[in-house]
Formats: sequence, C-alpha cells, structure tokens
Amino acid sequence: MAAIVRRQRQRRRVCWALVAVLLADLLALSDTLAVMSVDLGSESMKVAIVKPGVPMEIVLNKESRRKTPVIVTLKENERFFGDSAASMAIKNPKATLRYFQHLLGKQADNPHVALYQARFPEHELTFDPQRQTVHFQISPQLQFSPEEVLGMILNYSRSLAEDFAEQPIKDAVITVPVFFNQAERRAVLHAARMAGLKVLQLINDNTATALSYGVFRRKDINTTAQNIMFYDMGSGSTVCTIVTYQTVKTKEAGMQPQLQIRGVGFDRTLGGLEMELRLREHLAGLFNEQRKGQRGKDVQENPRAMAKLLREANRLKTVLSANADHMAQIEGLMDDVDFKAKVTRVEFEELCADLFERVPGPVQQALQSAEMSLDEIEQVILVGGATRVPKVQEVLLKAVGKEELGKNINADEAAAMGAVYQAAVLSKAFKVKPFVVRDAVVYPILVEFTREVEEEPGVHSLKHNKRVLFSRMGPYPQRKVITFNRYSHDFNFHINYGDLGFLGPEDLRVFGSQNLTTVKLKGVGDSFKKYTDYESKGIKAHFNLDESGVLSLDRVESVFETLVEDSPEEESTLTKLGNTISSLFGGGTTPDAKENGTDTVQEEEESPAEGSKDEPGEQVELKEEAEAPVKDASQPPPPEPKGDAAPEGEKATEKENGDKSEAQKPSEKAEAAGPEGIPPAPEGEKKQKPARKQRMVEEIGVELVVLDLPDLPEDKLARSVQKLQDLTLRDLEKQEREKAANSLEAFIFETQDKMYQPEYKEVSTEEQREEISGKLSATSTWLEDEGFGATTAMLKEKLAELRKLCQGLFFRVEERKKWPERLSALDNLLNHSSMFLKGARLIPEMDQIFTEVEMTTLEKVINETWAWKNATLAEQAKLPATEKPVLLSKDIEAKMMALDREVQYLLNKAKFTKPRPRPKDKNETRAEPPLNASASDQEEKVIPPAGQTEDAEPISEPEKVETGSEPGDTEPLELGGPGAESEQREQSTGQKRPLKNDEL
Repeated sequence: MAAIVRRQRQRRRVCWALVAVLLADLLALSDTLAVMSVDLGSESMKVAIVKPGVPMEIVLNKESRRKTPVIVTLKENERFFGDSAASMAIKNPKATLRYFQHLLGKQADNPHVALYQARFPEHELTFDPQRQTVHFQISPQLQFSPEEVLGMILNYSRSLAEDFAEQPIKDAVITVPVFFNQAERRAVLHAARMAGLKVLQLINDNTATALSYGVFRRKDINTTAQNIMFYDMGSGSTVCTIVTYQTVKTKEAGMQPQLQIRGVGFDRTLGGLEMELRLREHLAGLFNEQRKGQRGKDVQENPRAMAKLLREANRLKTVLSANADHMAQIEGLMDDVDFKAKVTRVEFEELCADLFERVPGPVQQALQSAEMSLDEIEQVILVGGATRVPKVQEVLLKAVGKEELGKNINADEAAAMGAVYQAAVLSKAFKVKPFVVRDAVVYPILVEFTREVEEEPGVHSLKHNKRVLFSRMGPYPQRKVITFNRYSHDFNFHINYGDLGFLGPEDLRVFGSQNLTTVKLKGVGDSFKKYTDYESKGIKAHFNLDESGVLSLDRVESVFETLVEDSPEEESTLTKLGNTISSLFGGGTTPDAKENGTDTVQEEEESPAEGSKDEPGEQVELKEEAEAPVKDASQPPPPEPKGDAAPEGEKATEKENGDKSEAQKPSEKAEAAGPEGIPPAPEGEKKQKPARKQRMVEEIGVELVVLDLPDLPEDKLARSVQKLQDLTLRDLEKQEREKAANSLEAFIFETQDKMYQPEYKEVSTEEQREEISGKLSATSTWLEDEGFGATTAMLKEKLAELRKLCQGLFFRVEERKKWPERLSALDNLLNHSSMFLKGARLIPEMDQIFTEVEMTTLEKVINETWAWKNATLAEQAKLPATEKPVLLSKDIEAKMMALDREVQYLLNKAKFTKPRPRPKDKNETRAEPPLNASASDQEEKVIPPAGQTEDAEPISEPEKVETGSEPGDTEPLELGGPGAESEQREQSTGQKRPLKNDEL
C-alpha cells in the first residue's frame, strides 16, 4: 500500500511539473501574440499589426492617420516624430532629418551622398574614418549615423503599434526596396537591433505588394499561370515587377497558391521627390523674379524658406494631378514677404519632361530579366503615390500597350498588408492559410579562387576560377554547398557579386563595391595531417541566403572518408535482433524511405564559367539546398546532372559520398541483411559483409574580411543601442512630466469652478471654501512662476496635497449623489425579499422544499436590514450637511449583498430540488400503454360479470407497502404489458375486477 501511495505522489509531481511547463509556455506565448509590419517608404511609413481578434489592420498614429511621415527632429533635450516633426521642419530645418534611408549602406564617396547634400544643403554631414560612412552633425554634442536615425523611427513605429494593440510587440517584418544590396540590408538589420526589434524577415516591398494582391484573390488563382506586372512609383524610387501566380502541389499542404517573382526592373532616383524638387526650384525662381528690383537675398540661401517651398511643392503636385492649374501661395516666405504664383499642369510636365521619359525604363528591365514579352502580361497594376500623376499613367499606358491600367489595389497600404501577412505566417502564434512565396535574387553572387596548376612539367602558373553561387533571378531563401577538391593546405577564396551588366554606369557607381568578402581558411593542412589514412572528399563551404536576402557563410568543413570492414562476429545477438525488428517495421532503407527522407539537398555540378575552363579532374561541386514546392508528385524526379570525368584515383564526389548523413549509415546494415528486412542466414551460411564507409568531418577555422561595407563593431553597436535607450527614457520622462503638469493644472481649474456650484456649497462652510481656494491660487501661481523647472516628483507632490485637502468635500458630494439610487435599490430588494419569504411560507407542508431554519434566517436578515436602514437614516437626519455622513454608499451595498446572498441561496435550492413523490390514489387513472405494446393488447376489453355495469366500483385491494418507486414509473407496464398490474391484484385479492374504459 505504501508503495502505491509513493507512486501516486510521484505521478502527481510529474503532472504538476507538466502543468507548470505548459503554463510557462502559454505565458511566454501570450507576450508575443501580436506581431507587426513596417512598410518603410522614403517619405512615409505604414504600420500594420495582427493579433488575436484583430486580423491584419493598419495602425493609426496619434493624429488618427493611417500614414506617418518618416521624419525625425533631434534637439538637445527633445525629439519629435511624424507630423510633429514635419511641422518642426519649417522652424528648425537643420535638426529635422528626412529621406535619410538614401544614405544607408553608402560610403562617403557614393554619388548618392553628394546628391543628398545637393538636395538638402542645410544638413551637415561628417565623415566616419573607420567605416568610410557619413554621420549627421546636428550640433557639437549631437551626432547620429543613418542607422541610428532609422532605429529611432523603428522604435517609434513599435510604440505606435503597441499603443494600438495594447500589448508589447517585439517581432516585426520590415519592407526594404528590392534593389537594396547586402550592405544596405545589413544596415537595416543593425537599425532594427538598435530599436530592440526582432526582425522575422526583411521582405522586398514589391514581394509584399504581390503577396497582398494574391492573398485577397486566392480564389482566382488556379493551375493556369497568370502573369501580373506591378508598377510601383513611390517618393524616392520606381520598381517594376513581373509576378506569376499559380497553384502548385506542396509536400505539406497539397495544392496551394504560389507567387513567383519572374522579373524586376528599377530606377533608384525616379519618384515623386524629384518632381517636388523640380517644382521647388521653379517656385524659388518665381519668388526671386518677383523681388528682383528689391535687392533681396536669394531665397535658395534660406533653409527655412526652402523648407516652406518644398512643402508647398508637395501640395501643388497633388493638386495638379486633378486640376489643370493652381495658385501656389505662402505667407511670410522670407523677410515677411508673401509669395503667390500660378502654376499650370503643362508647366509642371515641362519641368519633369526628362523624368517622364524614364518611366518605361523599369518596364523594359523587368521584361528582359523575366525573358518575357508584353503579350504574356495579363494586367499592369499601379502601386505607389507618384503613379497618381496623370502624365506618368499616360506614358506608362503607351509603353505597355494595354487598354487600361489596373487600379484595383490600395496603392499606399498594399505592401504593409502583405508584410503583416508574412509576419503572421512566420509567427508561432497564428495559423494562416499557406501561400508559397518564391522571391528572386536581383544581384548574382559568385565565388572566386586562385589555384596553382602545372600546365607543363616544371612549369607552374596561377589559374583564376569563378563559380556562380546564386544566379540572377534565382529563388531564395536557399542554401548551397561548394566543395573545393584540389586543396590540401590553407587557402583563401573571395565572395563577390556576379555579372552586373544590366546596371548602367551611374547605377554601378551608386551600387558601391562589387567585392563582398574575402574568406581565409585556417586548419586545412592540419586536418590532412590528422587523417592521413582517410581519403579526402574536399573542403565544403556552406552558404545561406536567408529570407531577408542576406548572405552568410555558416561553416567550412574538411570531409574525409575511409572503408571499414565489419566481420559477422562483430555483431552481437541483441544487435542482430534489433536490426531485424527495425527492418520489419520499416527501418530498412527502401526506395520509399529514400523518397520521403528529410534530406532535401539537390546536387548540381556547375559547368566552368567562360574564360576559366577547368582542366580534367578540376571540379567544384555545388549542392543546392532549396526547398521548392513539388509541382506534380506523379512526375519522375529529375535526373542527376553528370559531371565531367575525373582522373584516375579521383572519383566524382556526388557518386562517392551520395551526401548521406551520419544518421543514415546504420541503415546499410539492414540492406546487407537482405531485401525487405529478411533476417540473415544461419551461421553456417554467413558471408563476409561488404565494407561500409566511415565519414570524418573536421571544422575549419574561418576569418572573414568584409570588403563592401564593414559592419558595426560590437562595442559601437552596444553604444548606439544605449544611446537610443537613453533618448527613449528621456522622452518617456518628458511625457510623464507633461502629464503630471497637465493633471495639476486641470485639477486647479476644475476645483476652482466647483467652489461656486450649489452641491459643493451645500456640504461645505465658508471657511472651508476659502481655505481650498487660497491653496489653489497659491499652487497656480507657483506653477506659472516655477513650474517650468519643476520635476515630475514635485508636480505629483503638489497634486497630492490638493487632493488631500479637497478629499472630504468631494467625498460628501459624491455620497449625496449616490444616496437616492442606492436607497431605492435597497427598498426594492427588501420588498421583493419579503414577498418571496411570504410565498415560501404558504407552500403546503408536503411540497415544502425550504427548512424552517432557512426561512427563519432570511426573515432575520430582512428585519435587521430594515432596522439598520431606519436607524441610519434617522441618525443622518440629525447631522449637518458639512459633517462626514454616517449613511455610506458602501454600507448600503454591503447590506444589499448580504440580503441578496440569502435570497439567491433559496432560489438556487428551489431551482435544483426535485419534487417529492406523491402517494398513489386508488381511483387514479392508469398510465398510457407503452408505445411498444401490441395492437391486440391495446384493443383487449374485459366483459364485466352479470349484474354489474362497467361503471361499478372496483374491488378494494389490501394495502401494500410502497417499494419506493417514483411516480409515473412505467417499468412494470413495459415488462408485463397492460394486464400485468391487474394480474398482480387478482393474485392478491383472489378475484377479478372489471377494468374501466380509460384503463384499457
């Protein structure tokens, strides 16, 4: 018995431990239920969230707008974001930063840096000698990098999302332009890390738009491919994307819709901002002409005036999209001089004529990269705010040769909605319908290495080799493995961009360095010395192009193999038995098992690049680890590509190792046992087992030298994180102080007004009101004179003193306001309780369900409540209104709760109590015959004896002891039929009695 109790205790402990773990997981999950997306545009951003009960919704900012300007104003003691910063751009243009995303990942000699300084000369840019990048110099004490400024914007977007979702949010999907290279994408990730965000994915904005379009038109997607072109002209750039929608068969969920990026074209500087800058220059020229005879200063030398002109140009561009002309006007543009000029749409189109000529460029690039023609495009859909310009639509419509342009998508919010859908997919807290997304690599990436070769005996030369790692428009995310077969010592290789011939000369200058990383391997020679008896299978470098489009080198390994002979005697009986059982239950290696295995590596033997053809035997193995959806399971698997013949002594790497994992090696024993898991032959018929391969993997040391843009050192990154956290804390403290000051000021004004209201005069004396008014006046004077320098604690302390002084007065007023409602409710409850008690006492004794104690208790509570009410009201009537009342609303509520508890107890008892069984009446009618009784039984009729009518009284039967059966119990009738009861009575009385008609 004791052992059983101990086992039960152990089981209880295990159960409680599991419950604790589950609760911890649920609590941890509840903190990360909501996820967000940030569509980072050049001019504005859109934030969307998804949480339980709120599926995919755009966040409203503090001004209740769905779009927030990407502007930040940085001053010595405060920061402004969004619309507040936009208004500050006029007052302090130097401290107001906008369009800073154009500087992300750019070194100081990049043409975009010079272009930014030409557009916004009021900003002072300093040089970072370590990373060759630029910083914003706001003041001698304030200096921020573009990554830090972007981190502030991301942190602000998270605060908006958290206020909207009413819970903390850490996970986010951020949109980036499709033309961002590796350096620019890493810069965005650094900014998100500074903001404390966990980036689930950096999604291309064109991919997010295409995903949003497909998600809301899921039913229209079928097995027939649909080619859609999205033309996105935003504020800073233009992107044209060709997307193919189609349903494909996936391994996990069957037939599901898929979008595949087929072609991409872009123009980094074509957008609405350039149009606004042209208009700004035009307006500045008109203003200078108006003041030409007044010897005034050039308006272009005044940053505030230029900021006003840029804002007016933005408004003018929007108005001219719907009107043929408009009047531009600015009050006090410069030196208190007003500006007013008429601008027509024709003038605007002439100013931007060269820009409109560049509109078809991205379309041609997208078609070339997709290797498609315009006839294959079913629809062209407009995205982005700048596509609302009529001339843009006119030129584009002519370029694509369609009847009309599609406008059936939200041009501003499509990318944000697609990104938040992807965030829900990547989050563990939501289950969404699958939608396969196959993004495309815009910039190809290759591996270059140099090796010494012997062309002739005694003549050595260096040979340069190139291998494409990720080709242009190839799908990602993707993993690949490249194998170097001809090295036995430490060596270096380089990761660079591939052929960028599709970019123009100016775009190549903006692109930056085409060299990504130099990889230095250390320990290759030591690994060969360590495994001298093993055959080398090459040096394998594992690359990963993740969901964010960021390339990383996961690891480098030196792989060796050897043949190991296993004698039959080495296996024990238990091992044989285990292998036999495992083979019987599907543990052996069968063709089906190989097909359904988790190893999805697809091996590809890359052909040598042009100009670098390898000599026989010189191979670099490429293995692709992309999980692509299966289009049709019935189709046979594609044949493995064959590599060039290797020299003697060196076998092809694909066939030699088969890329089998170590976990698959034991299955070869089951294969050796025989097909379909047949047990091995008896000992007398044993044959020598074939030799098996043993693989050894040695990790190789890697040193990376970043060539395009050095990453932020960890110490600098930590300092930037701390800097942003300090600024956030300062902003929170400022908000808290402003809140305390507003609360104090509001309390003073409200209380001063209450001193003249009748209900407050009634419950206070003249002395009390004078004391309160004097204290309020003194605090108001202090707030005006010294309140600007007061701390948050001082303001809260002043407010607490005033509330304590007025507490008694407010309490008396509030109590008198509650009395009528509370007393009326108490009277109603007393009356209903008394009526309920009176009705309970009238219940007959045989049907009574309440005990005497219960009814007496209720009666006692009713009487005590009546007595308390009458006594308290009498005592309160004797007190003056200026004294603390004895009749309190909380006491009334307590009495009501006590009385209601007693009544509810009796009501619940009456509701769930079964009625008592009644004694059977001798003259009661018989129960209806059961439904399963036969027709003959129901029609049977007993003829009474001679001289006795049918209505004669039945013969009385002797008293019987009740067996406790419930009234209406028909079980005897069901078992014995309608005559069973009469037969029992005949047996007990010894004579028959006639049956009434209603008993038949």
